[in-house]
Amino acid sequence: MKVLPEFCPNETETIASNAFALPDGLIGFAGYTHAELLYDPKHLPFLWMKLHGPAGSVNFVVLEPGGLIPDYELELFDADAAALDLGGPAEAMVLNIVTLNPQRPLAGTVNLIGPIVVNRRTRVGRQLVIANHSLYSARHPLVDEAADAGRVSA
Repeated sequence: MKVLPEFCPNETETIASNAFALPDGLIGFAGYTHAELLYDPKHLPFLWMKLHGPAGSVNFVVLEPGGLIPDYELELFDADAAALDLGGPAEAMVLNIVTLNPQRPLAGTVNLIGPIVVNRRTRVGRQLVIANHSLYSARHPLVDEAADAGRVSA
């Protein structure tokens, strides 16, 4: 199943709650099965994904890739789409984990091969390896540093 990351639900399709379940947790965080998205309008497109688990909570910076990552068209394995009970691409919310380096903020990366896909209808999500993973990187640069350096020196 192809997932369209640029999909934006209309107001009637928006989930009222920002909480969702992650029955399998995330890679390295198996016991963290409940999550919520938090955001500050000043920090968009970045969101905080707060995971709740046995040792308290853990936070990740995530983003929805639609419109931000050119040509990102992820494909799910049929078994993953079925496990999430996705009725179609519009039901999938895609969240990609961002890695930031405080010493080099422009060197931030985003994981494009292991997104968290959440069924908007059921509010259940899973971290998946996408079927077309060979086209993308787990360390996709958020900013093209060469282009950014050109803007600074100009």
